[in-house]
Amino acid sequence: MRIAVDAMGGDLGPLEVVKGVLEAAKQSGTHFLIVGDQNVIAPEVSRAGLKNVEVVPSTQVIEMTDQPTVAFKKKPDSSIVVATRLVKKGEASAVVSIGNTGAAMAIALLTLGRIKGIDRPAIATILPTFTGKAVMLDSGATVDCDPNNLYEFALMGCVYAEKVLGITLPRLGLLSNGEEDTKGNDLVKRTHSFFRQAFAGDTTLSFIGNVEGRDIYRGNLDVVVCDGFLGNVVLKTSEGVAEMIQTLLRQELESLRFAKPFLLPLKPAFRALKKRVDYAESGGAPLLGINGVCIIGHGRSNARAIYNACRVAERAVENRIVDTIRERISLSPSPPPLV
Repeated sequence: MRIAVDAMGGDLGPLEVVKGVLEAAKQSGTHFLIVGDQNVIAPEVSRAGLKNVEVVPSTQVIEMTDQPTVAFKKKPDSSIVVATRLVKKGEASAVVSIGNTGAAMAIALLTLGRIKGIDRPAIATILPTFTGKAVMLDSGATVDCDPNNLYEFALMGCVYAEKVLGITLPRLGLLSNGEEDTKGNDLVKRTHSFFRQAFAGDTTLSFIGNVEGRDIYRGNLDVVVCDGFLGNVVLKTSEGVAEMIQTLLRQELESLRFAKPFLLPLKPAFRALKKRVDYAESGGAPLLGINGVCIIGHGRSNARAIYNACRVAERAVENRIVDTIRERISLSPSPPPLV
């Protein structure tokens, strides 16, 4: 397995990316291709002395302010373009990027293309629940959707839940502002009716109907589907709430100076809590629907998050996510016509 990693797009700089990749390389037989400024990256890689890491030079960087399609044309030697091209040429099994999400998605589409039968790609994000994990998609790739798009997201999300999370017969929910069939905006109402017909008798998943945001974290479902605008708002809000809880908890505990000796036994529990809600532990999210494995990470990713993003890429390749989605789409019956 060979994984290409775009080292130049993160907020913390390329050396933080290199640090995460080197840690992943130490614990894996995977061969990593770090793409970026050779003058900055090569010395660190050389000092590590790992045989399964090499540097692929690139001379340009796509910034967060760049327009994705324009940057693709004007910066053909940018790190994300070079890394994605390695997948296209078969020289890498997957690409990992924590840079401009819009650019990573556009470049993946333009370079790798879509799986036949998939109209729009979706970012599948893993969220923590009381009982384990749930997959939410789309988390920001396609902000304007129709019921057909959400149908494709549902199929891809259930494949990911089954193959990567090991969930048999995943429970599928449609995100709405209420559980009743009559709740939701026009898109949700049309999609709900569409799903009832499309998934009737489907033995690979269980459509449980409309769900509210709180149901995701209660563990009442395994896959939740929504448009990319709503999904991204849910994701960013969840990150903010998790950070707030951790900060407030730390502040309250620090204020109880007299109780510090009694808090020491609780430290493992606090560390476990942080691990469950920290985005760095999930590492990155796969861009599903693309003819190749593309993992998109948070722009603020530290070395730990990069390490985990590499692990996500490995699991996606090992579980043949792209091939399985392609097979599932080809075998799925044509959905009913939209009304």
